[in-house]
Amino acid sequence: MRPLMPLRLRLLSAVPLFALVGCATVKTRAPEPTGGAEAVTVAAPAARVESVPVMAVEQAAPSEAPDSPVEPQWVAAGVLEATLRAAEQVTGPASTAGRFWDVLLTPSQMARSIVQRSNQLVGLRSLRRVSRGVPDDCSGFVRLAYRSAGIDLVAHGFLAGENAVSAIFRRALEVGAVHHQPPRPGDLVFFRETYDRNRDGRRNDGMTHIGVVEGVDANGTVTFIHRGGRGVARGRLNLSFPSRHQLVQGGPVVNDYIRPAAKGSRAYLAGELFAAFASPEGL
Repeated sequence: MRPLMPLRLRLLSAVPLFALVGCATVKTRAPEPTGGAEAVTVAAPAARVESVPVMAVEQAAPSEAPDSPVEPQWVAAGVLEATLRAAEQVTGPASTAGRFWDVLLTPSQMARSIVQRSNQLVGLRSLRRVSRGVPDDCSGFVRLAYRSAGIDLVAHGFLAGENAVSAIFRRALEVGAVHHQPPRPGDLVFFRETYDRNRDGRRNDGMTHIGVVEGVDANGTVTFIHRGGRGVARGRLNLSFPSRHQLVQGGPVVNDYIRPAAKGSRAYLAGELFAAFASPEGL
């Protein structure tokens, strides 16, 4: 007669093997991103992340983009919780809901293409030198920048009496892209009443100016690229000090003047006329 197996061993033999070595790996496939990135396989909590592929992005030559921002590199985390915490450092807790995979996969080729193209246009006095398919103004500039990522910002058309900046802002609102979180490179930045569009002498003109975020420094000053009165150039915006041009005399500029002084009206800074940011996802 075979000797009886001890009760403890009999109980262990009935437990599946995977239960002894940890939770089974649950693979979750991310939605296909706009830029054609590969799917990312992520393990459930306490499991192992199999891989997080890094998208190959063509870098601009130094002469084309001397001030291109350096994007943070994502390090594979062992659990989703750690990845979410890292995402919050980029976008803030309020903007992670419903956008987890967007946060993980961007800054993407989409955002980098937008910033790279914006950098290439800096210094142009007129957009006519590169394209006659867009107006030679701030809206034409952002349309050219976003075309590099395959996005037509005015494909939805215009409403009666609507300017291009208002039309782009309306579209961003409709797709849920508008936000007031710290911006990322490639985001749109909107300004209101940067000139007297209806020529009635009042500040009642709505959205009148737009640019592309290039980067944010350690002090929170946003560098954006836009088509202004002197061509395509960089501007600065700091929402912590919206009414300050410089924090100390002779120090770095934190807000550029974006509306010149006119008869009966003083000049206005970028921080004073800021309206909102909008991310490229979904546009």
